[in-house]
Amino acid sequence: MGANYRAACRAKSRPDFISKMGIVEEECDEALYWMEILIDAGLMKEERLTELRTEANEILSMVVASIKTARGRK
Repeated sequence: MGANYRAACRAKSRPDFISKMGIVEEECDEALYWMEILIDAGLMKEERLTELRTEANEILSMVVASIKTARGRK
């Protein structure tokens, strides 16, 4: 996520920023998915990932809000 966010910050245009932030959104959601898999497979206790999952959900919310804001600006 971090590398893709950095790339978004260096976007050449608003559409480029929105596109790159879409990749950040996908990567964040994928990270959440893998954490769920770890828990469901019994490879990691849910309690060990609680804070990380909370942080990832907060980041995902901020990324989505940023995309909506960028789409709304003219």
